[in-house]
Amino acid sequence: MLYSNQDLKKLIIPLVFEQLLALLVGLADTLMISGVGEAAVSGVSLVDTINVLIINIFTAFGTGGAVIAGHYLGKKDREDACRAGWQILLFSLLSSLVVTVIFILFHNGLLELIIGRVEPAVMDNAKSYLVVTAISFVPLAVYNACAGLFRTMGDSKTTLYISVFMNILNVIGNAVLIYGAGKGTLGAAISTTFSRTVAAVIILALLFDDKRTISFKGQVTLRFRVDMLKKILYIGLPNSLENSLFQLGKILTISMISTMGTYAIAANAVCNTLASFNVLPGSAINSGIVAIVSVCVGAGETEQARYYTKKLMKLAELCVILMSALIIAGSGWVISFYHLSPEASKLAREVLTYHAVMVILAWLLSFSLPNTFRAAGDVVLPMAVAIASMWIFRLGFAYLLGIHMKMGLMGVWIAMTIDWVFRAICFAIRFKGHKWERKMIGGKA
Repeated sequence: MLYSNQDLKKLIIPLVFEQLLALLVGLADTLMISGVGEAAVSGVSLVDTINVLIINIFTAFGTGGAVIAGHYLGKKDREDACRAGWQILLFSLLSSLVVTVIFILFHNGLLELIIGRVEPAVMDNAKSYLVVTAISFVPLAVYNACAGLFRTMGDSKTTLYISVFMNILNVIGNAVLIYGAGKGTLGAAISTTFSRTVAAVIILALLFDDKRTISFKGQVTLRFRVDMLKKILYIGLPNSLENSLFQLGKILTISMISTMGTYAIAANAVCNTLASFNVLPGSAINSGIVAIVSVCVGAGETEQARYYTKKLMKLAELCVILMSALIIAGSGWVISFYHLSPEASKLAREVLTYHAVMVILAWLLSFSLPNTFRAAGDVVLPMAVAIASMWIFRLGFAYLLGIHMKMGLMGVWIAMTIDWVFRAICFAIRFKGHKWERKMIGGKA
């Protein structure tokens, strides 16, 4: 076997702690900002939805680079693995710079187009937060590209340490700028941008160590390798398109929620933060699946790819059940720290309870299996299923249940889980077959 139980522990456990740390700091961010008022929480949550759209695009390209690098490592071709790593870094750096400029120059029009009409106080907070956090797109794109390479090397401990340092900086910066300097959402944005920049510089410097399996030493060039970039984009572009349209659909859903009142926006923001803990084990293991399966495929060991996917998903399911139980039992207590109105607090607890049950039933099949397919080069069908399901089921039923049938925020979250169930059925059928195993990069089944 390519990976022993000890190898899996060394990869997965730091990933879980890294995800947990990121969520805890996100929770702390929201709690700190909530002290400024519901308008601040709402404004930041609306912008974060936009930011996630951009972040996921670059994460998708980083995944493409990590997959191709993993294939080369599986073939014992270190030189091309290093070249693939540099190519995705160069692409991420240049493309994120373009996106940053666009968001800074046109932030007013983008916000008005995407989130529509909201209360003036919410829009003011959203504008100040978006302009500053847009600067962090470049360092975040660099960090994600490099972190994917570390995981492909089986080294998730390094990214954990960097993440710890980055998030400590962020929390300290929030405390100083939000409360000490009284900068509110602007202070939160500055702190986020600074901490991401520091993390990007550190992780990039570490990859110039020639002792690492993947190193940038001797690879620095501004010239793209077209043949290699095609392979990376073959994975990255469909994944990026899927993530983009998925997040765009979520933004449109947020636009529906924004018409339901500030209390619904605030409840949704808190639910999004706490619901992330519910899927934390799956999110961590998803990164591990990409790293492990890409190496298995590169080595021609598709049966091992199937074996490790099943093994990791069983582990994730046990962890998800535990997290769901904790959330159902403790959500009321945690929500009380957010200073929400009684109406928003009650709604948030109802939504989180429903979400916790549905995560156990459908989330892993919906969002973990596609990572196995992508790592094997099977990207078109998962993309088509995800996009169709998002726009037909999540958006369609969100309007039907949330707006037309006046179920409000709960109707929107029910629509989301209908989307999950459809994906789960499609991906389970795909995994049971063998077409995904026979996919070759740039080839046919």
